[in-house]
Amino acid sequence: MWHFYNKVLKSGPGDEPYPLEGAVESFCSGVLPFGPFYKHVLGFWEESRRQPQEVLFLKYEELCREPKEQVRKLALFLGKPFSQLDGDGELEKVLWRSSLDRLKKLEVNKSGVGELNHVLNSTFFRRGTVRDWENYLTPQMAQRIDQLTQSKLQGTGLSLDD
Repeated sequence: MWHFYNKVLKSGPGDEPYPLEGAVESFCSGVLPFGPFYKHVLGFWEESRRQPQEVLFLKYEELCREPKEQVRKLALFLGKPFSQLDGDGELEKVLWRSSLDRLKKLEVNKSGVGELNHVLNSTFFRRGTVRDWENYLTPQMAQRIDQLTQSKLQGTGLSLDD
């Protein structure tokens, strides 16, 4: 979110209109444009448990760690399971077509602009690496978020430890 807002709000080189400290404070206080993060995530988590045929809950870390298994799960959820006769051919094609590296290189995502929000499409693409927060958050910020996460998720059956 912090990276995204700084790209959208940036007015010049080196400009960082949304300081990281402010972003962490907003996140921990639940003051975000679309409401508190944990309320949002837990709403989908709980609905996925109530109606697993209607809501599939995937974690980015799991998608990165085991992409084939997660895409198979998604295909099955959508009612379009991969054929065992095909082996991994179609699955590999889907993984390639939806890979972040490939999508970032598409001309429309490098230079295109959203029709409704006029935000560059490239704004929606970053590194796509797990645990990249370690390169930005101080140990104190990370500890504060970890403690808040444990508190908010306690007893829900959801873990974001990945």
